[in-house]
Amino acid sequence: MDARGGTCPFRTTGGDLAAGITMGIEMNLEHFERRFSYSATRLAIAASLWAGVGMAQAQQAPAGNEQLEEIFVVARSQVFGSNVVTDSMKMQQSPLTSVNALIDNLPGVSVQEGDSYGFDDWSTTIAVRGFQNSLDQQQIGTTIDGIPNGGSGYGGGAKANRYVDSANLRTVAVSQGTADIASRSLDALGGTIDFVTDDPAEESGLRFQGGLGEDDGERYYVRYDTGTFGGNTRAWLSASHQSATDWINGAAENERDHLAAKLVSELGVAEVTAYISYDDTHEDNYQRLFSPEEFASNPEWDRLTDVWTGIPYVDQVYRQGWSTLRENLLAYVKADMEVSSTLRISAGGYYHDNEGRGDWIPPYLVNVADDQGGPESEALGTTSVMGGSALGQIFFVDGLGNALSPEAGCVSSITFPYGGAGPNYDPACYAPGAIPVQSYRHTNYKKERTGLTLDGEWMTSLAGLDNTVRGGLWYEDQQRDETRTWQKLVDARVGIEFDNVPYWTQYDRTYPQQVMKWYLEDSIELGSVTLNAGIKQFLVDVEREDNFGETTNVKVNSDSDVLLSGGVLWQTPVDGLEVFAGYSENFKAIYDEILERPESDLSALNPETAENVELGLRYRSGDLFLTTTFYQVDFNDRIIFLSPESAAGPNYLIGTNGTYFNAGGIEAEGLELTADLKLTDRLSVYSAYTWSDATYVGTGDPAVDTGLGIDPGNDVVGIPDQQLVLSLDYSHGNLLAGISGKYTGERPIRLDNSWIADDYITADLYLTLNGEALASTGNNWSVTLLMNNVFDESYLGGIAGQGAWIGAPRTVSASFTIDL
Repeated sequence: MDARGGTCPFRTTGGDLAAGITMGIEMNLEHFERRFSYSATRLAIAASLWAGVGMAQAQQAPAGNEQLEEIFVVARSQVFGSNVVTDSMKMQQSPLTSVNALIDNLPGVSVQEGDSYGFDDWSTTIAVRGFQNSLDQQQIGTTIDGIPNGGSGYGGGAKANRYVDSANLRTVAVSQGTADIASRSLDALGGTIDFVTDDPAEESGLRFQGGLGEDDGERYYVRYDTGTFGGNTRAWLSASHQSATDWINGAAENERDHLAAKLVSELGVAEVTAYISYDDTHEDNYQRLFSPEEFASNPEWDRLTDVWTGIPYVDQVYRQGWSTLRENLLAYVKADMEVSSTLRISAGGYYHDNEGRGDWIPPYLVNVADDQGGPESEALGTTSVMGGSALGQIFFVDGLGNALSPEAGCVSSITFPYGGAGPNYDPACYAPGAIPVQSYRHTNYKKERTGLTLDGEWMTSLAGLDNTVRGGLWYEDQQRDETRTWQKLVDARVGIEFDNVPYWTQYDRTYPQQVMKWYLEDSIELGSVTLNAGIKQFLVDVEREDNFGETTNVKVNSDSDVLLSGGVLWQTPVDGLEVFAGYSENFKAIYDEILERPESDLSALNPETAENVELGLRYRSGDLFLTTTFYQVDFNDRIIFLSPESAAGPNYLIGTNGTYFNAGGIEAEGLELTADLKLTDRLSVYSAYTWSDATYVGTGDPAVDTGLGIDPGNDVVGIPDQQLVLSLDYSHGNLLAGISGKYTGERPIRLDNSWIADDYITADLYLTLNGEALASTGNNWSVTLLMNNVFDESYLGGIAGQGAWIGAPRTVSASFTIDL
């Protein structure tokens, strides 16, 4: 959303980008701005309230009443670049799809997921300019209606798809780079992505939605809007269930259940908003490839299997053993109060509960109990050891549970996976009757967060000039618990079923964290020029508490300096043209996952910081809207840790070794262009182009750079050098159709740039038939047919840990919606 004091017409289903706010609206803009501009949350909601009118009609009024109509978006002027998801972008994605995929066509943004439905958080990567949220990087802030998501990392974090159902989403506002000073995130080095939920409708209604797709994709959704009751209160409640398997060999068992509700009520001078969502997800993962030869030899297989062989070394890559299980409950309440004509205050509180686990199936039992040469208690299921260290590994046992050794001189014939096995893993190297044993390793996560927010805006006159002062506080108390347990497979010859009682709890740790942020910003209008300047600071303390007392407890202070931001907005004499420039110092705290390695030396570790500069133009004339933004980023004190998983296979016992350190930084610059044009009453076109040059500056230590494979000047892993989007949307009567293509340039996979992912082009096609004029029952309905990756392009998608996931192939799905 390129927000400014004016109007920006776009079509609810036609495809014009709601990316900017232009001048010249004939209404009481001052009152509207004062009501909705005092926090980042209200900015996003202010824009989406108007942008969502058409969507609300589609959801609460007739399902078939979707036309190319103009909607006017109003919001406060901004001195930074930002963009918002439009309804046509939503229509290019199936209702089965994760909400993360909706932002992929915005300038500067690249989203990669393991399949077309986004059914695997492990493989999801989001890149914005030179920054990423991926398996090993969390550098982009995420909020839900302005509420912080608690981090996007795999271990205890959660991306937006855990909190928001696609059918309940109003829009997504992506503030690249400098972003808004009030944004609440500890990861916002590269800006913030705010997912804005739909407000309740004023009229009551019931909506049913069903969806079917390839790879056994299914979705069922129901939502009830109460309409206005009690004079000034309205609410909705929704429930959905969806499932699918993987596209590679159909072995995955993916399921997601989601419940949500939202309430909006006017209480005196306050507007109270409450939201709650519960999400229960089971995902079986995709695996990365670690060499170009693997992709060349078979670009349709990620080396996970769908058949249980009874050989643990082979079965360690059985897909159903690579799983992510998560439950997330998020609830917030906030009140927006108009204390007077010059003073606005917003206050809120939230609670988040996250728990789940990540699974692997190592091809052995860990020997953790000294059985004095007798039968192995781990194999017999008669031990449950808390803490301690590994004494060795057990691969095969006899009928009494005694560990066996391979025959001397035996050479294994197993060649898959990870280049093959040694004799310890090969049943052919043991005497007949040897019984294979195997583990099911669980990393168990639990996190609780409680937070408070307070924002205020005071509008006054300073020397005859309009002056606005904004300020706010954010406090959060968080505790994350993590344990790692090893369960024995009941019978490794038969299948993946495991004993619920672990034979070893490897560790049990707690990570308390407290966060305080304050900010203050002043904005003054000098005729056609608006100037603002702000300061903010993060005060963060994070600890590690070893509940077994085996390692030293650690407390890390991760406070930021006072961070500066500022900008200028100039409404030029050219009608519809404005110029903006912004600067901000962004910050990422030392996160608790770094404390997971007790042997790491944290004394010299610094929080990550980034300096962002933007210069841009926005132009609106009739049915044409153009934006251009140039940005420059200096990313300092980049924290790096090499993944324990590699081409040689995972190190399942990792948990105490390894280290994190500051590996220099990144310098990035780029150019983003967008064009949005209504060609006719029926046809519109949207295009976005991004050029990016992101390079490593090195650590300053040649030995460290050599060890990591970093050469100063190497391109940053996972960042495409160019992106180009072109979308066409057509509407005629009850028919809506559109096609969108995206070119993604080359991206390095390895730090040393020795492996580069090729550029590729994908396309999405949708066709919607509305039943308004065809139905005689009074019930309105619509049917949508969607095809993702229309031309079945073969490519490498998400990148993390010096490996890459295979991109999803062509996927066809259909959905049916009926409103009662």
